[in-house]
Amino acid sequence: MNKTELVAAIAEKAALTKKDAELVVNTVFESVTEALGAGEKVQIFGFGSFDVKQRAARVGRHPRTKKAMKIPAYKVASFSPARALKDTVNK
Repeated sequence: MNKTELVAAIAEKAALTKKDAELVVNTVFESVTEALGAGEKVQIFGFGSFDVKQRAARVGRHPRTKKAMKIPAYKVASFSPARALKDTVNK
């Protein structure tokens, strides 16, 4: 399912116009993005939680030259599904 299909499904289930449903979807995505950008955790009961994790600096290898290179530390967004979502997927 892509964003367009998600908007269409929300519009149908909530009896909204596609324009209103798209506004809802965009607002949710923007809110989650802003919260993660601020380092906050986002928990949606029954769905899961989004969190920011820190990856440590490490030494890697350039694939072409095989020379060692330093990869700096960085942050990455992660998702942990809730038990209800896991159970639904595993049916």
